[in-house]
Amino acid sequence: MPHLLAVGGALPGPPHAQQEVTAAIGPLLTDDRHRLDALHRLHAASGVMSRHLALPLEEYRDLTSFGRANDLFLREGRLLAEEVTRAALAGAGLPPDAVDFLLFTSVTGISAPSIDAGLVSSVGLRPDVRRMPSFGLGCAGGAAGIARVHDYLLGHPDQVGMLVSVELCSLTFQAGDDSTANLVASGLFGDGAAAVVLVGDEHPRARGADLDVLGTRSGLYPGTADQLGWHVRDSGFEIMLAAGLPETISTHLAADVGALLAEHGLTPADVATWVVHAGGPRIFDAVSDALGLPEDALAVSRESLTAVGNLSSASVLHVLADTLRRGDPAAGGYLVVMAFGPGVSAELVLLQRPAG
Repeated sequence: MPHLLAVGGALPGPPHAQQEVTAAIGPLLTDDRHRLDALHRLHAASGVMSRHLALPLEEYRDLTSFGRANDLFLREGRLLAEEVTRAALAGAGLPPDAVDFLLFTSVTGISAPSIDAGLVSSVGLRPDVRRMPSFGLGCAGGAAGIARVHDYLLGHPDQVGMLVSVELCSLTFQAGDDSTANLVASGLFGDGAAAVVLVGDEHPRARGADLDVLGTRSGLYPGTADQLGWHVRDSGFEIMLAAGLPETISTHLAADVGALLAEHGLTPADVATWVVHAGGPRIFDAVSDALGLPEDALAVSRESLTAVGNLSSASVLHVLADTLRRGDPAAGGYLVVMAFGPGVSAELVLLQRPAG
């Protein structure tokens, strides 16, 4: 089985208080008093207290075109990608030229060549590193990325695989859009990046790894394609965010989690630690209700939402890093990583802390 060595995270700039962000962007979204009142209510109910943003608040008024926003994504995203790549490799105790496979994921900007290609020269990855850039997995991309690197390492057990996620959600800002979906999103998402280093079972660093990756599962729920994702407009990425998304998760999640755990002779009661991407309070409630989790089971995920907001694909990786820093789970304990994205899709990863 593959093994997880390290998780690194990075956030741009200083944190901004939620009230500060609301006050700055509200007039850019609408001049209707009733919609501004709705904006303040939705932001206050988001569970977010602060966020890190790629740009100073006053510069968001200039985000009026897709091209401008994407240029900024590339400029700022490259810096964060380099930072988290170095941090994760340092945490794993591996040099950059040890990486054999690199999966890059983002849903907030696009380019060809993709950002990961620049890591070869800027960080020192080998020119023959196998790269797989991914776009479209959305918030599920962090969990899916671990799963796909896991799949690669099953076939290349002596190699090193790496996942890099960069999400600058604030650069998808849509001025003049006072739809409820956009008002909610403008108070929920933050900017950040993360990276994970894994090795195959025959790699010298496999013994003594933080976590063993036992298995993965993907779920795609038909008939839900309009609940979460992007409408791509001339102005950029316009959010699709349906009120029924938590209900979809409540309906389907227990079966997927149960199927993954059953493959290993486990039930939800056997799982010590749950790592859920910071999708929002209603998503947390849907997960807890579907799985019958105790009240404090998602405490670290909720704390991440409060401190930095939803970082899309990087969110679940930040929650995972926070969880590991706390020493969870204990030796021999099981951990489930889960995230939800467009489709609607769910991505699950089962991990275990080595017993000794």
